[in-house]
Amino acid sequence: MEKKNFVSMIMGVIGGILFALGMCMCLVAEWGAFDQGVVVAVVGLVALVALPMVRRKMEGKSLVVRLSAKTIGTAALAVVGTLTLGIGMCMTMVWGAVLMVPGIVVGLLGIVLLLCLIPLCKGLR
Repeated sequence: MEKKNFVSMIMGVIGGILFALGMCMCLVAEWGAFDQGVVVAVVGLVALVALPMVRRKMEGKSLVVRLSAKTIGTAALAVVGTLTLGIGMCMTMVWGAVLMVPGIVVGLLGIVLLLCLIPLCKGLR
C-alpha cells in the first residue's frame, strides 16, 4: 500500500467516525451532549475537508482543484443521490409502515443515482 493511500484511509476513517459520532451526540436527545457533539462533528468535518488537500499535496499537485462543469455536476449528483437515499431510509425507518414501500422505492432510486457516479468518475471501457 502506498503512503498516500494509507494516509487517506486513516484520515477518512478518523474524520468519518468523529463526524458520525458528533452527529449522533447532537441528534440523540437522550445523550444530552449537543454542545460536545457539535465540537466533535466539526473536528471530524475539518479532517474530512483537509483529506483531499493532503492527498493532492502528497501526489505533488496543487492544493486547490479547478472547478469545471463536470466537477460541479458530479458533486451535485452525489449530493442528490445521498439525500435521496437518506430520505428513503427515513421514510422506511422513521415514518413507519405507512411509507414503507414508497420509502424502499425512493431509497433504491438514491442507490441508482449513487451508482451512476461510477461510470461518471471512472468512465466506461
